[in-house]
Amino acid sequence: MAELDELLQRARRIHDLYDQVNLHERGRVWTREEFMLGFMGDVGDLAKLVMAEEGAREMPGGRQALEHELADCLWSVLILAHRHDVDLRAAFGRTMTELEQAISARLPQEGGAG
Repeated sequence: MAELDELLQRARRIHDLYDQVNLHERGRVWTREEFMLGFMGDVGDLAKLVMAEEGAREMPGGRQALEHELADCLWSVLILAHRHDVDLRAAFGRTMTELEQAISARLPQEGGAG
């Protein structure tokens, strides 16, 4: 998962740049709560863009805006994990294993009388 490490490093560099800009312009950096609020705004924008992609609403920007918002959301998740000291690789692996087991348990067993 070297790709994840590269994404995390790049996300942290952008985070550090935002900190520098916010210190310069506002005299403080964003709190973890403010990052979460920013992420919620991005998710709202993403929802609108997905609806537009499905033809359910009008939204400017098209496919490029959808890609941008997905990348913004990924950045936010990476930074929230970083700011909360979460090992995202380990948490993702555990969560996917739990989901796989829970979903598989709900499926009819092969060779059974289902």
